[in-house]
Amino acid sequence: MTVRPAQESDASSIAAISIEVWVGTYLKRGVSAHFADYALATFTTSNIQTLIADPTQIMLVSENAEGIDGYIRVSHGCKAPVAQGGDVEIATLYVQPRHHGTGIGKRLLWAALRHCSERKIDVVWLATNAENTPAIAFYIAQGFQHIGETQFRIDDEAYLNNVYAYRLPPADNSGGL
Repeated sequence: MTVRPAQESDASSIAAISIEVWVGTYLKRGVSAHFADYALATFTTSNIQTLIADPTQIMLVSENAEGIDGYIRVSHGCKAPVAQGGDVEIATLYVQPRHHGTGIGKRLLWAALRHCSERKIDVVWLATNAENTPAIAFYIAQGFQHIGETQFRIDDEAYLNNVYAYRLPPADNSGGL
């Protein structure tokens, strides 16, 4: 497995993984047009290409012998919805479900945190659905602290999200974080 910066040619693979993970994670009882329209409008090749080209976004992909199996996106200049969160967000960390538990998510996360540490960023934040217990357990195990709550919105519907923060140690040259 290789972790590397995303390239424009990765956009369709990232879009497909996004739809797979988002639908599989959040739509447990069926797919309504409300959610399908959101996913199909949000996770497009064009939207992903725009994110890859945006200098305020850092996207890293995990690639195995057959293709991309996960990615992480870090958004700079994205103020946390609660105090103590800073302005650098881990906006997305998606790994194909069949690869959960293999260390891909952890490798992507730590590569992103290394990126932040090298840029002397002291705190990063993220939000995850309050009912997504596997993601919550993963982030807590990696050292994230619960710092508040926010709402994820699709049109007029709001969904409770927990907000977590990670305080980065100062960058060093010893090969650590």
